[in-house]
Amino acid sequence: MHDPTAIFRFDEHDIYIPMIVLEELDSGKKGLSEAARNVRQVSRFLDELIANATKGQIDRGLTLPSGRYGNGGQRQAGGRLFFQTKVLDSGLPDTLPGHGADNAILGQTLALQREFADARVTLVSKDINLRIKATIIGVHAEDYFSDKTIEDADLLYSGTQALADDFWEKHGKNMQSWQEQARTYYRVHGPMTRDWHVNQFVFQNEPDGLEAQVKRIDGNECVLELVRDYRSERHGIWGINARNREQNFALNLLMDPQIDFVTILGPAGTGKTLLTLAAGLVQTLENNRYSEIIMTRVTIPLGEDIGFLPGTEEEKMEPWMGALMDNLEVLTQSQEGGSWGRAATNDLLRNRIKIRSLNFMRGRTFLNRFLILDEAQNLTPKQMKALVTRAGPGTKLICLGNIAQIDTPYLTETTSGLTYVVNRFRDWPHSGHITLMRGERSRLADYAAEIL
Repeated sequence: MHDPTAIFRFDEHDIYIPMIVLEELDSGKKGLSEAARNVRQVSRFLDELIANATKGQIDRGLTLPSGRYGNGGQRQAGGRLFFQTKVLDSGLPDTLPGHGADNAILGQTLALQREFADARVTLVSKDINLRIKATIIGVHAEDYFSDKTIEDADLLYSGTQALADDFWEKHGKNMQSWQEQARTYYRVHGPMTRDWHVNQFVFQNEPDGLEAQVKRIDGNECVLELVRDYRSERHGIWGINARNREQNFALNLLMDPQIDFVTILGPAGTGKTLLTLAAGLVQTLENNRYSEIIMTRVTIPLGEDIGFLPGTEEEKMEPWMGALMDNLEVLTQSQEGGSWGRAATNDLLRNRIKIRSLNFMRGRTFLNRFLILDEAQNLTPKQMKALVTRAGPGTKLICLGNIAQIDTPYLTETTSGLTYVVNRFRDWPHSGHITLMRGERSRLADYAAEIL
């Protein structure tokens, strides 16, 4: 129910599905939820596998294709898929009373351990409590790991890399530099360039040190472009300036017309939404690069749900868009013309900023839009794919989130859709990623984030 392709993810190992699991799938197939859709897909997979099989073939196990591919591009053969075709004496201990589905699955696993004493029987489940009970009664249990994009969230690509103190000694030989359209470029050679990614930022940890963006990599050769400094008053974006190095890198990605997809991670108060909105307003209202800004987010409440909301799609989404309204206040308070001028500005902005619900995204195509997805850490990889593929020509998509604040059940830092796209897009030349570190909201918010 979590990953419909799970039966193809175990390579050469055999898979055994008890009847109680099929019963659980049958009871979960109705509805429009992600889990119900996954169940229906699983049923279709099983139907294809079992379509022309005889009773004898099912008893001997059906051959499964593996998720891996060989040198010739052909999918390699995996293990075999077994269904429960006979009653097995479970022998559950008396410490597990009742006849729940979890206990039935544990009973089947114990029976398999006795029947196949030479094999290692492993119970795979996303249910933590089932794994705990299994371990207590002597059954080897594991989480389902194939949905993890990375092994540990600490290994997630940050989008930046500090240069070693001896960088120029090792990489300065035969270095070339030139200028194009008021931008400065360097071509450097050396071993460190092999570990870089296109649109990654490199910097020296010293005052006025180098801050550059990797534009092209060719073996040991790399082209760096000096970043624009949005910390200076001359380069303010809609009255906003970057307050630290990472925010400056983020604005370079947000203002680059060659980058179609930007992911920004960071804890609360690091300026993700404010920087993105400021960049969107400049490029929509001043540069006319985009026709409008579209903002959406996952609607998962922090506390108890307050029930149905009245009004149109936009009115229903408005309570969820408090972050948008708060940031718009910051961006419009410096406008001249007093209260009348601010009211006129707010009317103009409301005409160019649209709030949309994720529930109605399927089938849509956005042309020349600046599309902002807030709280993206609460999306599954499948949902993230459905949203990213909505982007049409001329559209820029920005995904914002904090993987330490996941509210969706069964999603973790390593399985979140945001982690998934950060990892998959890091070598694409038209995407960029940055992780913001320092909070800039207030001294109270910074201290609370650190101490609580």
